[in-house]
Amino acid sequence: MNDKKLIITGVIIFIFILIFPFLYNLGGTTEFIDPVLSEKAKAAKFCVVPKEDMKVEHMQILDVWRDTVVRKGERVYVNSDGKKFTMSLSTGENSCLGCHNNKAEFCDRCHDYASVRPYCWDCHTDPKEIK
Repeated sequence: MNDKKLIITGVIIFIFILIFPFLYNLGGTTEFIDPVLSEKAKAAKFCVVPKEDMKVEHMQILDVWRDTVVRKGERVYVNSDGKKFTMSLSTGENSCLGCHNNKAEFCDRCHDYASVRPYCWDCHTDPKEIK
């Protein structure tokens, strides 16, 4: 019974640690800002897949593309409408960076909001370096 104060203190510390993330986030959230499209992307009015699917599944699509290019040597993707795209982050007029050439305004804006750090740019050239 002499440890009653230690036990109560431990329980209070445990509860505080448990609820701290919720208390920390009570201050509010940041508003999502849509990524800025280039003029070419606005004019195209389409992407490889529909915009809603691309927002959710772009990392899975890029992973499949990476495996297809590296393991099979295939560099052209044909979407459901029959349009052809170059499976590349770095090069090509008809590739991702052909339309989305401002990494800071397009890629980084969403990734910063979602607090993710993709490893794409460990291997691929930043669009600013291409020009």
